[in-house]
Amino acid sequence: MQELLLDFWHSTGFTGLEWGMVAMWIVVGVLLYLAIAKQFEPLLLVPISMGALLANLPISEIIMSPPASQIQWVEVSEVQAGIPTYTLDEYPAVPADILSPAEATNAKPHKLKPNHEFTILKQVVDGDRVFQQVDNVTPGGLLYYINQGIVLGLFPPIIFLGVGALTDFGPLIANPRTLLLGGAAQFGIFATFLGAAATPWFSLKQAAAIGIIGGADGPTSIYTATLLAPELLGAIAVAAYSYMALVPVIQPPVMRLLTSPEERKIRMTKLRNVSKLEKLAFAVVVMAACCIVVPSSAPLIGMLFIGNILRECQVTERLVKAAQNEIINIVTIFLGVAVGLKMESHKFLNFQTIGILALGIVAFLVATSAGVLMAKAMNVFSKNKINPLIGSAGVSAVPMAARVSHVEGQKADSSNYLLFHAMGPNVAGVIGSALAAGYFISVLGG
Repeated sequence: MQELLLDFWHSTGFTGLEWGMVAMWIVVGVLLYLAIAKQFEPLLLVPISMGALLANLPISEIIMSPPASQIQWVEVSEVQAGIPTYTLDEYPAVPADILSPAEATNAKPHKLKPNHEFTILKQVVDGDRVFQQVDNVTPGGLLYYINQGIVLGLFPPIIFLGVGALTDFGPLIANPRTLLLGGAAQFGIFATFLGAAATPWFSLKQAAAIGIIGGADGPTSIYTATLLAPELLGAIAVAAYSYMALVPVIQPPVMRLLTSPEERKIRMTKLRNVSKLEKLAFAVVVMAACCIVVPSSAPLIGMLFIGNILRECQVTERLVKAAQNEIINIVTIFLGVAVGLKMESHKFLNFQTIGILALGIVAFLVATSAGVLMAKAMNVFSKNKINPLIGSAGVSAVPMAARVSHVEGQKADSSNYLLFHAMGPNVAGVIGSALAAGYFISVLGG
């Protein structure tokens, strides 16, 4: 009885528990609290939390196991129309006299599991008996295949398809100057990259992946980290989405510090209506130009504008609705779970994670400051003044950053409506962060 209980104990996962796993359970609890109680990016943090929990259970090796290749000998019982039929009985040993000594040593017959993929490697004949050596592939765990969406770089571009279908580039087209504000906000990416690279803890590839956090674009951060620093993916994703959720907390103090009450009250000229043809031409031209100049950005930029063209052509309503809802929602679940699976205790609980979280907040602060200061600099040379508050929307947290600019503007002047103006630099930031990611991937990805 004691032996049975002992065998049962060893068959459970309790024997594989580690202190690091227990610590990660606490991290999962914090993330769930932020997502559910505080509603900080719940659509991503909830799936990420669940993926992190699965990755830190002693069953992770089973559910995340890759396909296994097993070379074995089987006997062909009969051949019908040239197709071998395998019995599922135990076979006698393969005759040693028709194999080499090494093959004879390893020639242990097995049952061939039905419905498994296999490749015939060798065939031997002994009288009326036929033996084949096959490579029998055992499927991997479910989460292994979900994780391939991250490994193969599929999920972030598909998310961008939905983002494009949801995005109106009209404000940017109506006021092209705001493209400079979106570009200025990307200074946070490069400043953080230089800061991380200057430390002894991060390589250039890792520094580039960390820097993208400053773009306030979760899918782009994940895509860049997957290609340049997969070992840091979990920490980078958590930092990116956590700070995106904290945009209403992080940005306002910086915006108020860098602007005067008079600047915050600036009223901007009403934007003109942008035609359907202009929007379509913009999408096609910008997509082609970006992909030619920075080819590595093509997966993100290409899918972004494909989604946008579906939206603006006004003849693909079903596809637009699918991209805006079902597709982006389904992929968001899988993306979050796959990211969480990267948060294994031995990869997440280290000083690098602390450094990433610290550098992430610096990236947001620098990006916000750069956008506001660019708007102030443009006002020096322009008669048509820009409210500097919309410069902070250059980070590509769409549309949250634009709403923050609008809210801060209304605190200074309750009748001032900045949301539509802020969407210009906001959507420009999406393009800018994708181009920055493509640049890093092309330069450092080799």
